[in-house]
Amino acid sequence: MTGPSSPGRRRVLRLVAAVGGLAMAPGLRATAAQPPEPQVWRGIALGAEASIALYHPDAARARRLIGRCVAELRRLEAIFSLYRFDSALSILNRQGFLDAPPLDLVRLLAHARSLSEATDGAFDVTVQPLWTLYAAHFREAHADPAGPRPEAIAAALERIGHGALAVDSGRIAFEKPDMAVTLNGIAQGYITDRVADLLRAGGVENVLVDLGEARALGRHHDGRPWKAGLADPLAPEQIARVVELADMALATSAGYGSRFDSRGRHHHLFDPATGRSAGRYLSVSVLAPSATVADALSTGLVNVTLERAEAVMAKLGPLKAIFTLGNGETAALPRRADSAARPPTRVTSPGAG
Repeated sequence: MTGPSSPGRRRVLRLVAAVGGLAMAPGLRATAAQPPEPQVWRGIALGAEASIALYHPDAARARRLIGRCVAELRRLEAIFSLYRFDSALSILNRQGFLDAPPLDLVRLLAHARSLSEATDGAFDVTVQPLWTLYAAHFREAHADPAGPRPEAIAAALERIGHGALAVDSGRIAFEKPDMAVTLNGIAQGYITDRVADLLRAGGVENVLVDLGEARALGRHHDGRPWKAGLADPLAPEQIARVVELADMALATSAGYGSRFDSRGRHHHLFDPATGRSAGRYLSVSVLAPSATVADALSTGLVNVTLERAEAVMAKLGPLKAIFTLGNGETAALPRRADSAARPPTRVTSPGAG
């Protein structure tokens, strides 16, 4: 799970949308048609640099759609942000309760709770105390490179547990003292879904939305699926493989995204069971029908074995996942029906595909 970041963190929220088969973002295959000049907005959203570039033959309509998207980003940021003192989430964390909570917060926390149950707690939005602990530890001069003391981690774990988060339409409350929630492992996916819904409602039927997580609506005008690139966790500036997206969403979690130490042993993806940074995989990418599910599962599955991951995915419907192992090899789930008795499908080169 993740904690807050800062605008300086190397994370960019992007919405790169196109009508029909127009050219798309890096890692996506363009058609032969020459796209019009994009209408572009740049700013800060959810504590990160953000941009929206909408390719549309009607520039005025594109600007109106961008305006709606920005307004929705701002509205949801006022609910989910850990950076804004007055956000609904910040008030909840400060008070330990929130009366008459915004409907979007209720919906998202209820969805998070169901995904926590489906993953047996591997995904848990209440891990914010761990982020606070690690951030404070590594801010100290001459911090122990082994990380916080075991007793400090144990104390933080006492304040964590999705079962101690009570959520209903009238009130959200913590049932343990000094709990705190982070939505950084699910909110980007939720916002991606909301923006995709706005674009669909605005008449954009074939589009790929990229706000840190990606969601594809429809296909190219010629029927081909959109294609998106997965970064190589050993060289994040390079594309390791390309995946097809047709009415699907894609999210990736990797420890290199926000490190506490120079070696990357301690990072923002925490295992709620141990209180340590997840180290089983270099990255996990999930394809799901919604970006909310893809975002949360890519965060949670970093903490589980491949066998357990496959069991979780079987419970949640049509999902696919790609795991980059410590040696750079990849494993893909689910296994093909004709190979149920074999190990998960492996691609030996991270650059394959």
